[in-house]
Amino acid sequence: MNRRRTPVLACSVVGAAVVALDGTVLTVAQPALQRDLHADVGQVQWTSTGYLVAVASLLVFAGRLGDRHGHHRAFAIGALGFAAASAGVALAPGIGAVIALRVLQGVCGALLQPATLGMLRTAFPPDRLAIPIAVRTAVIGLAAAAGPLVGGALVSSYGWRSVFLLSVPPTLAIGLLALTTGEPRSREREAEDHRAAPGLAALDPVGALLLAVALGLLVHGLVEAARPGAAASGALACAGAAVAGIALARHERRAAHPLLPPELLRSVPVVAGVAALLAASAALFGSLFVATYFLQDVQRLDPLTCALRVLPLALLMVLGAPLCPPLQRRFGPRRTATAGAALLTLGALLLSRLDATAGALPVGVCSALLGAGFVTLMVTATSVVVHRAPEAHAGVAGGLQQTAMNVGPALGVATATLLLTLVPHGGFVPAEGAALPALTAIAALALPAALALPGTAPRRTRPEPVPPRPDRRPCVRS
Repeated sequence: MNRRRTPVLACSVVGAAVVALDGTVLTVAQPALQRDLHADVGQVQWTSTGYLVAVASLLVFAGRLGDRHGHHRAFAIGALGFAAASAGVALAPGIGAVIALRVLQGVCGALLQPATLGMLRTAFPPDRLAIPIAVRTAVIGLAAAAGPLVGGALVSSYGWRSVFLLSVPPTLAIGLLALTTGEPRSREREAEDHRAAPGLAALDPVGALLLAVALGLLVHGLVEAARPGAAASGALACAGAAVAGIALARHERRAAHPLLPPELLRSVPVVAGVAALLAASAALFGSLFVATYFLQDVQRLDPLTCALRVLPLALLMVLGAPLCPPLQRRFGPRRTATAGAALLTLGALLLSRLDATAGALPVGVCSALLGAGFVTLMVTATSVVVHRAPEAHAGVAGGLQQTAMNVGPALGVATATLLLTLVPHGGFVPAEGAALPALTAIAALALPAALALPGTAPRRTRPEPVPPRPDRRPCVRS
């Protein structure tokens, strides 16, 4: 790995890990935050909902900004803004300020996340993309697994404000590093910039607004649908999202410079990869939601024991990610992703058959299958999406991938919550409820999407020529 790629990989990995860690540690800190700021449950819920809505609604537009003005620049602004917003939350005097700063965090996170993939696409040749993406995925899994433990220790020792201070040093460091790292520009990228319209026309502000409204209403509707007694408002928000989506489709067909490039949407591998990630993330997070209630409310396990029961999921994600690139080279993306989707579906199916007496072994086996299947599918589908997208649209492709990874969990948890209420007395027991069978069906939807991925891995490119050192005279043989 040359000197130019090392800081890019560091920025991408640390940026993705900080965002993953921030989401998991906040869950642990919310009860203490509520008590300290004398807030109600609805206000505390908006510290998460506001962030999710801001992120999901702006990811694709943020990716477009990176394509036009440089992924390093977008990443640096997002990282530095994320650090400032995190520090602001730690000093916030009331719940209103916390909610507003969490929305600002979401805006900065939207700038940061697509750029983590866009920078990799421009820095690494296609045949070497799988390895940095696997490293990035492994670190995300490790951060998500460590989040509850780190958050619990910080809240117990220093209070909830320390959780937000945790992300300030790394995001500040990688933001400054991105500013000092030059971004390579290929001929394809320069040609696209030359063809694009100047100013706002190239960014399609109308399309960006419609997409933000559609995704924001969709995520808000799914989150509301998961709250008891809020199904009507959630359905109304989802209906509004559908109307905004139809308006977006009509606008994009007529726009001279659409936000969603037609060549990207016509790419079967890109669309299939995004669809696979959407189905897989919905199935995984919905299953974990049901499993948590099953272990804590039915089997009466404490949170630590519950976390240990599902620990194989996190371990398989961390350990399995480095194995995905050689599997892709040997068997191709289609077979690798299909195997991952099959393992994920099998894990959800076996989990749906557990009764109230299930012990640690069957729960651990189901968790291991879910983790192995999800990491295999995630690394493979992400590699295909990033590789198959034109370099000039790498940011938009990264935004679509991150959108799927943000909307999917909200969809899975909303589906699980709605179906758990259908069986009031046995819904939390997997074998007696309707939630996990439905989530198994959602996981199975990743199978046809995986079958639509390319059958062969990208060919190896020639090694880059080593430029002559300016301080050394050429050697001439006599």
